[in-house]
Amino acid sequence: MDTAPRPGLRERKKQRTRDALVRSALELFAAQGYERTTVDEIVEAVDVSQRTFFRYFAGKEEAAFAVQEMTESHFLDAVRQRPPHEAPLDALRRAVMASWDTIGEAIEAVVPIELHMRTYQLIESTPALLATHLRRHEGLEEQLARLIAEREGVDVDADPRPRVAVALFGGVMRLAARRWGAGEDFSVAAMRELTASYLDGMGPALTEDWHTRNKRDREDTRDTR
Repeated sequence: MDTAPRPGLRERKKQRTRDALVRSALELFAAQGYERTTVDEIVEAVDVSQRTFFRYFAGKEEAAFAVQEMTESHFLDAVRQRPPHEAPLDALRRAVMASWDTIGEAIEAVVPIELHMRTYQLIESTPALLATHLRRHEGLEEQLARLIAEREGVDVDADPRPRVAVALFGGVMRLAARRWGAGEDFSVAAMRELTASYLDGMGPALTEDWHTRNKRDREDTRDTR
C-alpha cells in the first residue's frame, strides 16, 4: 500500500508549471529547431515570465533533457530492483525492458510519448545537444557501474568488470538508438523491439565463432530450398 503523502497545493502548482514549460520547450524545439527557439518564446507559450522559467531551469538545454533525466532515473531504479541472483548484463537488459513497459505513464503526464521520442531525433541532429547527451551518457554509465559493483560486492575502482559491462551495454544501447532514429518507425514499440534485438545479439557477438555461424546459416538456407 502506498502511504506516501500527497504533495500540497503549492507543490502541485509548481509541478504543473514546470511540466508546462517542458512541454512548451519540446514542442517549439521539434517545430522550429533547438537553436532557433528562445526562452522568451517558451515562456510566452505558457504565459509566465523569464524569471519563472529560470526558477526551474538553468537554461533551455536543461529543459530539453528534463524528460530524459526522468527516464534515466526510472531506469536506475529498475536496476536497483532487479533480483540479486541475476548476472550483471542480464539485470541491465531486464531493467531496460521493464523501464520501457512502465515509464510511459510518467512521460505522458508531462508530454505526449510521440513528442518524447521525437526529442531523441532532435538531440542526435543538434550538435550542441548531442555533445551534452554524450557527457550525460558518461555520467549515467558511471552511476550504473557503481550500482553494479555494489550489487556484486566488488570495488568499482579495483575491479574493471563493472565498467566494462556497463560500457558494453551502453554501446549497444547507443547503437540501437541511432538505428531507430535513422529508420521510419518512430514508435515506442519499434524502439523497444530494436533495443531487445540488439541486446539479444550481444552475447552471440562476443562468444560465437562468426565464421562457423555464417557457414551454418548458409547450410540451413540450402537445406530449406
